[in-house]
Amino acid sequence: MSELRQWAAPEAPAPITATVVLPASKSETNRALILAALASGPSVITGGLEARDTQLMRDALRTLGVRIEESGQQWQVTPPGSFLAGGTIDCGLAGTVMRFVPPVAALADGTVRFDGDQQAYARPMAPLLGALKLLGARVDGDGYSLPFNLTGRPQLPGGDITVDASASSQFLSGLLLAGARYAEGIDIQHVGGEIPSRPHVQMTLAMLRARGVDIDDTEPDRWIVTPGPIQPLDVAIEPDLSNAAPFLAAAAITGGTVTIPNWPAATLQPGDAVRDILQRFGASVDLEGSNLTVQGTDHIHAVDLDLSEAAELTPVIAAIAALADDTSHLRGIAHIRGHETDRLAALETELDRLGSHVRQTRDGLTIHPRILGGDLWHTYADHRMAQAGALLGLLVPEVVLDDIDCTGKTMPEFEQLWTKMINDSVRAAAGEAIRQ
Repeated sequence: MSELRQWAAPEAPAPITATVVLPASKSETNRALILAALASGPSVITGGLEARDTQLMRDALRTLGVRIEESGQQWQVTPPGSFLAGGTIDCGLAGTVMRFVPPVAALADGTVRFDGDQQAYARPMAPLLGALKLLGARVDGDGYSLPFNLTGRPQLPGGDITVDASASSQFLSGLLLAGARYAEGIDIQHVGGEIPSRPHVQMTLAMLRARGVDIDDTEPDRWIVTPGPIQPLDVAIEPDLSNAAPFLAAAAITGGTVTIPNWPAATLQPGDAVRDILQRFGASVDLEGSNLTVQGTDHIHAVDLDLSEAAELTPVIAAIAALADDTSHLRGIAHIRGHETDRLAALETELDRLGSHVRQTRDGLTIHPRILGGDLWHTYADHRMAQAGALLGLLVPEVVLDDIDCTGKTMPEFEQLWTKMINDSVRAAAGEAIRQ
């Protein structure tokens, strides 16, 4: 394992005032790659995200025999005649790879091995692997987590299945994405607690329907996917709205103004919820054309938020709440204990280290703001934790992240964009024009 690169989070010498152009959505990119690999002909993906998670996805699909030709902003994806067995797929720490690729590999004639980063071994996998066994695949391993061997067949039967997706909506999305290619299709019934991040399931369904897949979801928590081809489709990927959160929050906490161009007028990305959330904290939010602008005030209100549909925003939202005028409550996020790290425990530990008073609840966090001071901020190899630490560093002196490079999971240019945002703010405060 390479040595972690510490990073002193820069303070904001002026209200953050900048325009930030974001890279593409990881959620859309990896779903588009999976669907292109399963399609009946070649597809072109334009503007896909270049990051570790999407590179792992492309490598995984290539291991299964998919041809992906990259030319600038365009990737041409050509499905194989049949998926290849015999290789090893590195999932890294990417939930979309470890949960979306096994249902595809189940269509290969033979065994595929799945492995990943050591932190990934703790991420929940049992509901997905159990479902694939019942659908006709064989899984060798402890049956609950990485690493494991999966043996499938080109005519995997598919059929009826019950899945507890209360730990991750990715279990549903992974099965839905491949379900049309199974001999009998797939009929999924969710059993268990509330499904987290439901908008991600809706994104999956919309992308499937755009490719001609017939899905009946008229019954609550049940999805019937008719067997049949998945049509090829050329797509352009939206900006990653979840990765916009720390940049927009920088305006909210410093009384500045940040604009994100190319914000979609309508989107299925859960990160779009950041607009309403920042308004709840007291910021002004305006979408004019395709430009989203957040303007902060000199006051950050306490909030009581259900984040169950946008849980990936939790670390950044918790960081803002630690700077608010009173106690905040974040709810509906028990499942993020099984994300890249136990995010609730990590946020409690790291915010308390800086001087806040945070307590975990059954399904979230209660955050009591205090005067904060600098210290080492542990990221736990989690890109969202790194974003939260960088955000706090704008106002709290001497915050040092133990690992800035983990942001490369979904945003390799985070450090450069963050530094540019601060430099642009200094120039704006001095009255200089800023070139984009």
